[in-house]
Amino acid sequence: MTGETDEVLQQVDRPLPKFRLRRALLLLPTPKRTPFTFFYLALLLGTTLFLRFGDPTLGARLLELSSTDAHNLWRRPLFALLTSAFWVSGGVWLPCVAIFSVAVAPLERRVGTLRTIGVFFSGHVLATLATELPVLWAIRSGELPRVDGHWLDIGVSYGFFTTAGALVFLLAGRARLWALLTMEALIVLVYITDEPTTLAAVVTLLGHATAAHLGLFFWGPHVRRVPSRVTDPAQ
Repeated sequence: MTGETDEVLQQVDRPLPKFRLRRALLLLPTPKRTPFTFFYLALLLGTTLFLRFGDPTLGARLLELSSTDAHNLWRRPLFALLTSAFWVSGGVWLPCVAIFSVAVAPLERRVGTLRTIGVFFSGHVLATLATELPVLWAIRSGELPRVDGHWLDIGVSYGFFTTAGALVFLLAGRARLWALLTMEALIVLVYITDEPTTLAAVVTLLGHATAAHLGLFFWGPHVRRVPSRVTDPAQ
């Protein structure tokens, strides 16, 4: 028993392999391995701090101009489509670190920075246009009141869901199934916790669904054909 006890104690005292810690750290965005994810999060942190500590009047005006609502898409479409992705909806930054670490950063490590930028912003732009242009048409035709063209529509969720959809397609077997179910459940969860009886919530639901399935069915097969940039994630 003494020999067996000594062997067990030696195994307990043995430090954890370094590669396990390195693999865990790879989940976090870094400027070298995932520059788009890292610096984009830094930009979002800057705009979030500005909204919290800067001039509230200026902050509210910038959000109003950046919103991709029907009014802005008619008056200043390019400006709104670009700048609406510079703000965090709800003003809470830390959740962005988590969601970017599980979707955007892994895709960037897998297919590279430029492709990830293309996936992210294509989802942001196309999902916005697919959901807001019908609202704009309904307002101009008198089917909806003009007030429905002035809600605040900012954030990065469309880009996130597009990259998540592309990443889901890269998985295989049960991992892909569970990831797909999780993504769909998250879309529904966001909807039911966001005043689901309002038109804005329905538009956002359709935008999230459009973005996620754009990533899954369009970008997924494309990025799967790209040779992986990661041979060993621990390196």
